[in-house]
Amino acid sequence: MRIVTWRTRPGPFPAYAGVVSDSSRTWIREGIVDSDALHDLPAWLEPVVMCVQNIRSDQVKYAVPTDGEGRHSAVLLLFGEGPDPDLLMIQRAARMRAHAGQPAFPGGAVDPTDLDARSAAVREAVEETGLDPSGVRVIGQLPDLWLSVSGFVVTPVIAWWERPSEVWAREPDEVESVTRVRLADLIDPAHRVSVRHPSGYIGPGFTVNDMLVWGFTGGLIDLVLDHSGLALPWDRSAMIDLDVVSASDEAP
Repeated sequence: MRIVTWRTRPGPFPAYAGVVSDSSRTWIREGIVDSDALHDLPAWLEPVVMCVQNIRSDQVKYAVPTDGEGRHSAVLLLFGEGPDPDLLMIQRAARMRAHAGQPAFPGGAVDPTDLDARSAAVREAVEETGLDPSGVRVIGQLPDLWLSVSGFVVTPVIAWWERPSEVWAREPDEVESVTRVRLADLIDPAHRVSVRHPSGYIGPGFTVNDMLVWGFTGGLIDLVLDHSGLALPWDRSAMIDLDVVSASDEAP
């Protein structure tokens, strides 16, 4: 057992108390693939595409809220080759009020000016990492996932980085660093752990690139690996405990 100090709220995760309504919004309950975007993909990405094609919301642990309720956000799971297959990730700035210092996928709230969740995910990634959006090919999206802690409904957008570009922490007030995490390291059982929050909640985690990836981000990686058939058996008794040192975090 290892204990990691992390800025997070103490006690149980509270349910989101507010209700954000948009009667015209219908949440997506199955994966969607853009068939026009599947040409010339690398063979190693095919299991991920199959995951997106076949997955449904009733197969994952995250629920979907009532249509018309919840705050919409999107994250970008950008797969690239640099030169090994990898995923683009950020580490949040230590000065942030919420989720300070935590690894995450680029992303954020869907704005009224965004065409859809896909465009929002790419826009946020551009703002946070400086990547060139012309080199990003969106393949599809997973079902919308409900996070009761924050009231957000998150659309995970899957994309292929067909023309990689320079990335950096473009918004230093929000992003500490940008990194590419090898897919092989995420799959490797030696890098997989269970993470226990002070509330008692236990979820999947990954020790990669000098980061502990856990929470929603760790759960999302775990979901993709499991449903794509890429996951290998790993020791779930390898436990890391999070030690609460600050109560200043707010829900995202």
